Amino acid sequence: MTSVGIDAIEIWTGKLVLDLPNTFAPVKGEDPEKYTKGLGLEKSSFPDVYEDIVTMGANAAKNLMVRKGLSPEDIGRIDVATESAFDNSKPVSTYIAGCLEQVFEGDFRHANKGERKFACIAGTQSLDDAYNWIKAGRNRGRAALVIATDTALYERGDPGEATQGAGAVAMLIDEDPDLVELSTEQGYGSMDETDFLKPNQQFPSVDGKRSMQVYLARMREALEDYESVAGRTHPDLFEYIPFHTPFPGMVRKAALLGFRHMTRDTDIEDDLESEIGRQPREADFETWDDYEEAIRAYMDKLKTTEEYRDWYGRVIEPTLDISSRVGNWYTGSVHIARASALKAAAEEGKDMVGKKLLVGSYGSGAQAEIHAETVQETWLDEIEALNVDEQLAARKEITFDEYELIHDVHNHEKEVEVEELTQPEDEFVFTGWGRMNERRYEYVE
Repeated sequence: MTSVGIDAIEIWTGKLVLDLPNTFAPVKGEDPEKYTKGLGLEKSSFPDVYEDIVTMGANAAKNLMVRKGLSPEDIGRIDVATESAFDNSKPVSTYIAGCLEQVFEGDFRHANKGERKFACIAGTQSLDDAYNWIKAGRNRGRAALVIATDTALYERGDPGEATQGAGAVAMLIDEDPDLVELSTEQGYGSMDETDFLKPNQQFPSVDGKRSMQVYLARMREALEDYESVAGRTHPDLFEYIPFHTPFPGMVRKAALLGFRHMTRDTDIEDDLESEIGRQPREADFETWDDYEEAIRAYMDKLKTTEEYRDWYGRVIEPTLDISSRVGNWYTGSVHIARASALKAAAEEGKDMVGKKLLVGSYGSGAQAEIHAETVQETWLDEIEALNVDEQLAARKEITFDEYELIHDVHNHEKEVEVEELTQPEDEFVFTGWGRMNERRYEYVE
């Protein structure tokens, strides 16, 4: 059967950057290590005045199409995943298609366009939609363009303010992919939750403690469901495990939970028995509370072991590099985690052909999804084509006062006039409003 997966990726980050420990923390009167060691964040990306989810998504998509030598005729569908949409009817994909038609010959009239919403997991759901469309034979030889684009803003003063970020990831989904093949097997954990939501509002309402609990619970369920169809997982089976990364500190908890689960009844648990004992079994406890307390005590010991620290450093840590420098990208966060891992592999000269990734996606509300990906022979060419380091280095560092102005610019309830802080070049920009209050865009050379 023909393989289907991610043929190419491109990343576009917001043009501005806020230094969290050196600029944000002093104004907040907080210890810089709250961000660097606690959250695992160094910097956050922000969109300039002329940037938004459309420009960032269109710029990533344009660069991908140019690099792959594609025309609109080669694309059969455009799916945009976002939780930052500004229209309840017209999808962001139509705006992005309109932008791309300004620079490419031909048009996307033949292409199916849509917008996916399920918090941060929508990017992976869009991958699934494209995968199924191709596997069903409905693509007529065309590829799918999947774009995850978000401006993740919190109300000023909100505890989540430090995790903000903005950027887009464009992915080409096709047969015989050049980067990774997606597994047929998937696992889900889903439940009606109110951990993070935006009921007719731009900025989220968040129950931080509950959100962490729900994230971990749904991830565990998704992993168990994945194993029900793909067989038992083991830490040695996967070169990297990219998780949804709202901030790296959250991934630390998910990774420890996953390692404990995957090592249960394995040689690793046997090897660790003399050092920290065996994992508690529910049947050995009279109450659930006693069992959970024992599990927490075991995990406290597990995270100090050399086996876990070595595994985390090899399998998890490389997935967090880009996220630590850009903040939360909502629908794009797990996809920059994948890119970060493969980028690290390329820099280390690893032979990744045939190696597997286990990808853990999550969206509040809530749902997690686990699937595997197999790295393809031409992966290195695709990763070396990324210019994310250059983009990150080129961002303009902003002061706290400038941050507050930019935050106001992108607050839908405020109307402020602020001069752009950077000069657009070879990119799409927001130019103002049309007669029906639609947003308008043009390409600046």
